[in-house]
Formats: sequence, C-alpha cells, structure tokens
Amino acid sequence: MRLHTSNLEPAAVADSPANASPPPVSDTWVNVRGGIEGAPSQDVVAEEIPVAMVYNGVSHAVMMASPCDLEDFALGFSMSEGILQRPDQLFSVEIQPGEDGIEIDMHIAGDCFARLREQRRNMTGRTGCGLCGTESLAHVVRALGEVAPQPMPSDEAVQAALQSLKKHQPMQLDTGATHGAAWCNAEGEIVQAREDVGRHNALDKLIGARLREFGDRAFIDGFALISSRASFEMVQKSASAGAGTLVAVSAPTALAIREARKSGMNLIGFARPGRHVIYARSDNRAQEKPL
Repeated sequence: MRLHTSNLEPAAVADSPANASPPPVSDTWVNVRGGIEGAPSQDVVAEEIPVAMVYNGVSHAVMMASPCDLEDFALGFSMSEGILQRPDQLFSVEIQPGEDGIEIDMHIAGDCFARLREQRRNMTGRTGCGLCGTESLAHVVRALGEVAPQPMPSDEAVQAALQSLKKHQPMQLDTGATHGAAWCNAEGEIVQAREDVGRHNALDKLIGARLREFGDRAFIDGFALISSRASFEMVQKSASAGAGTLVAVSAPTALAIREARKSGMNLIGFARPGRHVIYARSDNRAQEKPL
C-alpha cells in the first residue's frame, strides 16, 4: 500500500514502496458454528499493529492502531497531545514499516522537542484507557483554552450526519472492529472521515487530515461526529484542535461534560436515530440555567 502524500502541508512524507505499510484489513479462515446456513469460511478482519511516534529520533509513544492514514495520525496526535502548537512546527514525516510494527519518524521544531523531553512521558497502549504510563496526576487533565463559540447544530443536521455515518466507515462495515470520526458541515453532510481500531486514533487522524488540508479554517462551520463514547480525552482532543462541537453516538463522562463546559464547547451524546442529548453548549458556559 502506498501512503497518500498529496496535499501534504506542512510536512513532507516519505514511504518506501519496497517496504510499504500493510493493508488495514486482511482475510482469515474461520469456522462458523450454528445459526448461519452456508456461512462463508473466510472473514475480513481489521489489522492492529504497533505504531511508534518518534520525534527528532526519540521514541515518545507506541500506539496500537490501524496502518492507514498515518501522516494524518502523525499531525493529529502531535497537535491534540499539545506536542505542537501549530501544524507548521512539524517539518517532515517519514513512515518506516518494519517486522515489529511501524515507526513514524517526525522532525519537529526545537522548542517543541525541548518541551517534549521535559514531560518525560511514556504512553504505551493508549488505545484502551488513554492514560497508561502517564507520569503524574498533573499530566492527566491539561488546561484547555476557550474554543471559539460555534452555533449548536440543528437537530436535523445531527440526525442527517448520524444517518450517513455508516457509509463513511468501510472498514467497520467489512470488519465490525473499527471506530469512525467524521467532520460534518452545518447541514449535517459528512465532508471528511477517518477510521481506526482505536477511537482516540480515529479522531487524531481526522484532526490531522483537516489541518493538513484546511489549516486554521479546518474546524469552522461544522461539528465532529464520533462513533464512540465521549470520554474527557475525546473532548480535550477536539478542543485542542479548535473544534467547537463534538457529537458522540454513546454517552459522555461527567469529566468530559465539565471539560466541554469549561472550554465553551457544544457537547452532544447518545446521538441515536430520532434522539440525541445536549450536555453542554457554548452559549451557556456557566450552566446556570437548564440546557
């Protein structure tokens, strides 16, 4: 598989065709017992491989991820984790597949790398809880700035986006094992989407894809839709990128709601056909009146 490298801003991406990344899905033999007459003997399954985030030659984190859209992942992760403050601080990206996984070698600005070294964090295994290896409690909940106020999406827009989400999740349709993150315009049309076995990774990939293509206009006039619950980290990643509205198909946590309210985000959970719940809104930050 040749990684997509067009429209790459600001970093350059390199990947050797002779040592290309594996495909994100593969076939496997299965034996189905009961309930299905004439079930096929092959199934499509999602790949999950270690992906090492390497900054200026130093490994910072190892994520279990789908081996696709890795240049988007590199920028999105770096921005949402606060390693970079601006996309142009990422100078280059090199994707290096190997026998044990994939290294994403990034060259970043010196001041960003100095801050990164000071953090001394080892976050191996963030696909599950997002906190494994975090060094101290002070590193868990980063202070977030206020997000530019965005209008609450209409009920019709939320429902339209929700209805079309599956069409933008081909890996999920094939395997049933991946999460999706999508950016939707004000009318609820999905204009960009990314998938990954990890919900955090899917959102990072979407953030990276939007920033690479649209820069500081990446998260204007629309909302993010995720196929998972809204944990506080999903809220943090959205707010860090400047997305003013997050819609989740499942529940938010109490901490996620508090973080969304502090940053001035719109937060919607339990987005299901015909129904969704508003937990925070940018025009009611103090939450002194019912939503």
